[in-house]
Amino acid sequence: MPTQTNQTIPRGNAVVINNCKTPIYLWSVSSTVGPEQTLTQHTKYTETYRHDNQTGGVSIKLTTVKGGLATAPPTTIFGYTFVGETVWYDLSNIFGAPFKGHRVALDGETTGIIWEDGVPPAGGSKVGNQAGGKDLVLTIC
Repeated sequence: MPTQTNQTIPRGNAVVINNCKTPIYLWSVSSTVGPEQTLTQHTKYTETYRHDNQTGGVSIKLTTVKGGLATAPPTTIFGYTFVGETVWYDLSNIFGAPFKGHRVALDGETTGIIWEDGVPPAGGSKVGNQAGGKDLVLTIC
């Protein structure tokens, strides 16, 4: 029996919800860089899972600085890799913690990643995986 490819499997979505009073600036980055998206309070960004043949995965980069992808401010990275029927995901910060003092929660089907104060807990990053047809929802603030 042939196996399904990513093209035929129902795909979930990577969703980012901004509940902060200030805007969040977001880019979807793989072998190409998507345009800057601005999320104002109580708005969301949604992208259907995709597989990048060159990088394997996608990094959704979030900052509090307009145009920040080019200037390296504190950045949160919501990374995912969609392979076969599974999506693997993680959450990390680089150059600081842009949402320090605010709750950051990535809700996965089986493994959630929660930073109560916007900073990863001691012990490094946490990685999860789930069925590729289920959504991952990152809520900030």
